[in-house]
Amino acid sequence: MAKVILEKIEKRFINNPKAAVAELSLEIKDKEFIVFVGPSGCGKSTTLRMIAGLEEITSGKIYIDDKVVNNVAPKDRDVAMVFQNYALYPHMTVYENMAFGIKIRKYPKEEIRRRVMEASEILGIQELLERRPKQLSGGQRQRVAVGRAIVRKPKVFLFDEPLSNLDAKLRGSTRTEIIKLHNRLQATMIYVTHDQVEAMTMGDRIVVMKDGFVQQIGAPVDIYEKPINKFVAGFIGTPPMNFINGKIEKKNSDLFFSDGSFTVKLHSDMYKKIAPYEGKNIILGIRPENIEEKRTSRLADPDWKVSAMVDVIEPIGALAYVYLATGHSAFVAALDSHEQLKISTKGEVVFNMERVHFFDCQTEKTVD
Repeated sequence: MAKVILEKIEKRFINNPKAAVAELSLEIKDKEFIVFVGPSGCGKSTTLRMIAGLEEITSGKIYIDDKVVNNVAPKDRDVAMVFQNYALYPHMTVYENMAFGIKIRKYPKEEIRRRVMEASEILGIQELLERRPKQLSGGQRQRVAVGRAIVRKPKVFLFDEPLSNLDAKLRGSTRTEIIKLHNRLQATMIYVTHDQVEAMTMGDRIVVMKDGFVQQIGAPVDIYEKPINKFVAGFIGTPPMNFINGKIEKKNSDLFFSDGSFTVKLHSDMYKKIAPYEGKNIILGIRPENIEEKRTSRLADPDWKVSAMVDVIEPIGALAYVYLATGHSAFVAALDSHEQLKISTKGEVVFNMERVHFFDCQTEKTVD
């Protein structure tokens, strides 16, 4: 396998002054599984296509296995790409689809057969080898597309939103299969998705992108717990983080956050970094799972309590997403589905102020 280095790569399209990808630098380690995630149009798929050689870069350098590949043809980069739409040949059997890439490279028949059988066993599709794509389900077609890549034994596997066309249940099972595949092959894999759940569960590291720029790179737990700005905080996590506009107030020696309709005391560990914002506007961020129903909460501080009107309750099994509103703000809490809050009544919840984040109103960067 191989490491991949992106050195200040940039992509600009004709008649568009805005860069599709801007000054992206990243080292992807050998055998690493890295995920590019972000909303549509953020530049993640364009980045993948530049690595594959399907898109010409405007500036910068791409290294694969310590070799600059800017001017190397896609077929000679030793990468294999799995597309969102599978891209299988409809007139060929599964066996022929999987074998095609190495057949045109003049591999011996026995070697082709050995590789196809090995890949089909890894993916559990041995019984499908004589079928044609129209006889397969979406999940089976996706496994064939992955198998075609495995047969190549490339230095780098590239996945361009490969699960987008699958239903939710099949996405979950196929996601697990790809994780197992990475563990088994110990291959360098670069995966693009707009689904933050896929990113969080699959990647060794995540690259979060927005408007062509990298926002943050890190391990899933670091991205989740230490977002660098409001965009990352809101994009990663389900349901998304709540953002509440307010001010920092000082009472005696304590600091409080107030949105004008409720006030909560800051945890003392935050005083030093938040003190410069005394009397100023600031954004409080709190994840739904860090809000608890008061009657069952283990959080003892009475100054963390918030009274709010219950607007909507969405039961999703063990949890319920409860949408609440104060006089000036609205937020959602992920509570036990057996909690006693009722729609159109006032309820009391507790903010876990040890787990909140604060963001500067102007820059939207995390206040450190």
